Amino acid sequence: MLGQLETIPEGSHLTLVRPLEQRPVLVEVPHSGLTVPSELVPSIDAPRDGVLRDSDLYVDELYADAPQKGASMLVAHASRYVVDLNRAADDVDLDTVPDHPAPRGIQPRGVVWRMTTDGRALMRRPLTYAELEQRLSRFHRPYHAALRSELTRLRARFGYAVLLAAHSMPSTGRILTTGRLVRRADVVPGTRGGSTADRRVIDLVDAHFRDAGLSVRHDDPYRGGYTTAHYGRPRDGWHAIQIELNRGLYVDEATSQRREPEFSELRRVLSELVAKLSSLEL
Repeated sequence: MLGQLETIPEGSHLTLVRPLEQRPVLVEVPHSGLTVPSELVPSIDAPRDGVLRDSDLYVDELYADAPQKGASMLVAHASRYVVDLNRAADDVDLDTVPDHPAPRGIQPRGVVWRMTTDGRALMRRPLTYAELEQRLSRFHRPYHAALRSELTRLRARFGYAVLLAAHSMPSTGRILTTGRLVRRADVVPGTRGGSTADRRVIDLVDAHFRDAGLSVRHDDPYRGGYTTAHYGRPRDGWHAIQIELNRGLYVDEATSQRREPEFSELRRVLSELVAKLSSLEL
């Protein structure tokens, strides 16, 4: 089953790949992108090492076989330093956008980050509300429109859709993250206490990774972000599960280089997971 490449829309910062033999699964990869558009560089203090460290490095490549297993795949290409697609569009505080009409509480890493995970300032200056709207219109809204449209299409065809939100995490917590210096599990499935997906989806994912010899810890330290919470509606036929992979499994975190043969083995494990989800009947 070879994937049929489709870009939505032309010139956007996302790619949607659909398989020729479709199953009711969508893999979304919001944080593997490394691109900072040239016109935004003056407003973002984004050194290359920071972009690499705070991205979900190589996750798009780890799931590259998903369309061959029947799943659609949505990938964002812009860095999360531009817009964090796993945040609500209104997840903004006054320090980030001082003239925002309805700011939330203090949040240094909302839909636009003003601080990296190691505590470094990221924004050269606060954004205006108009500038925020430009970023949302260019990056956030098209991505979620494509995601929502694909889930709707799959549910209309199959009666349900399974969303796999593909992420990675540092092997230990950082300065401003949960569990500083504590070694994390190999895989953290996030379903917000089991509320965003049918139990059969959760159990399949759990058993698959454990059978592969990997440690699994649900919802700790990540319960599932905005995308999982927003689209995970089992009663409406949308089942969402966030999967955080420990980066230490496949990356040399000091150099951000892939480790072989570990990378290829993990890619195989993920390919088999997507195949199982594609065969699951709900």
